[in-house]
Order: sequence, then structure tokens, then C-alpha cells
Amino acid sequence: MSVQYECLPRVSLYAEAFGVAEPTVAIGSEVWPRRPGLFIRLSAPVPAPPDSAVEGDSRVRELVAGQLGLVPRWVKSASDAKLRSTKLVNARSETVSTSKPYYDAWMAGQRCIVPMQTFQEDDLRSGKAVPTRIARVDGRPMGAAGLWEHWTGADGEVIVSFTLLTVNANSHALMHRYQQPGSEKRMLAVLNEGSFDAWLQAKPEKAKEFLRPYPAEKLTANPIESRRKDKS
Repeated sequence: MSVQYECLPRVSLYAEAFGVAEPTVAIGSEVWPRRPGLFIRLSAPVPAPPDSAVEGDSRVRELVAGQLGLVPRWVKSASDAKLRSTKLVNARSETVSTSKPYYDAWMAGQRCIVPMQTFQEDDLRSGKAVPTRIARVDGRPMGAAGLWEHWTGADGEVIVSFTLLTVNANSHALMHRYQQPGSEKRMLAVLNEGSFDAWLQAKPEKAKEFLRPYPAEKLTANPIESRRKDKS
């Protein structure tokens, strides 16, 4: 499963590809567990003016910064949050609605879209790990499905976090090559552009319908010459 990805190379792409304002905080070019990244969620409801003809409230996409690696709201301490978050970078789509770490966020509709230019997997077919960059054939950014959470500690410390949802890739023409031989193959649940709003707004019982393998013919894979060494 992918635990590292590259952010969009130009800030203008957030508006062009995802219809959100450009980021106002600086983050690195790559994201891995407990590093800051950007995700897109729906804003809080905005009540319509009293004299408006529009009923109800409205929500729009907003770009938010948070760490990769979910911190469930029931975690007791910052030290526990640190330990748990590194293990909660990927969430299995099949069990996300019943798994304790993700249940609250899933049922609360705290779904998000994680913009990325590429994500990384290890090719182990040669017997050693060859880090490989997965990207869209057309070079456009990808929006991966995720969940977000807001944790507040007893001392007021706040951690905004997110996790990446995955789907089975055993039969995927491209992604079945990666990860440990003999193990189940997984891949990020990359969303189709036309489903962004529907994914964010869907009821929990319908949301899993959006979690499918991205077509292999729309992806390309290229070995990375060198892996980042300093991940402290």
C-alpha cells in the first residue's frame, strides 16, 4: 500500500484541477506518514440569508492542511496519537465502516479528496525494492479518496489528520506487480473527476460505491532513481 506521494507541482493546479483556492500554507513536495499534506473537504454549512429564495444551507470545497496518518478522536494523549497515526495511513475500503479507528470519521461523513501528482509503490519482483512512481498517463493530478479527523488533547493541542483509502488490486493489470509477493495487492482509491462532489456529499451507506480501482490504461509507472534518505 502506498504511504508516500508527491504534491502538485504548481499551486495553481489546486484551483484548475479541484476548484479550490490556492494553498496559503507551505508544505513539502512529498508527503509520508506524520508529514503535513493537503486535503479537500466540504466546508461547514453556511445558512442562507433570511430573505434568500434558496432553502437550507450550502457547503463548498475547501483545502485544508493536516498530517498523513489518522488520529482517531478517542485517542487519549499526544504520545498515543503519534504511535497510532503511523499505522493509520491507509484504510481498507472493505472494512472502513466497521473498523474502530475509522468508524467515527466514516459515519460522520468526514470524507476528503487528497490531491497528488504521483504516488509511490515498491516493485519487489527482482528481489529488492525498486521505488516506483505511479502517475496518470495524461500527466494530470489525481484525487485520492480519504477520511479526515480533528483531534483535541486535554491540554488543547489540536491535530488535523487524514488517511488514504485503498481497494483490492489483485486483478489490476498494473498494480498487481507491486508490494510483497504472495500478499494481497492494494492500491489507492483514485476518484474520477466527475465524482468529486458526489463522493464528498454521499451518505455513508452509498459512499463505498465510489471506491474502485482506477483503470490501468490511464496509469503509468516509472522507477525512481533514488529514494529520499532523510525521513526523520
